[in-house]
Amino acid sequence: MQKNTLTTQTTIITECIEKYLEIGLTDKNEIFQKVIEELGVPRTIVKRIVSDMRNEMLRKVRILQKVSK
Repeated sequence: MQKNTLTTQTTIITECIEKYLEIGLTDKNEIFQKVIEELGVPRTIVKRIVSDMRNEMLRKVRILQKVSK
């Protein structure tokens, strides 16, 4: 798979996950299932992207939590 295709797939899956979070879904497995059904991608790819999203969000939270001196 070419890098552009992978980047595009990652972006599409990320946007789909964010869509379900924004409409209020809170069950991780339900979100996974809806993304898999909507996009027809393997669960392992969705799990990897969710992990990447979580790590990026945690990194941002840590930055925002730093106490200024």
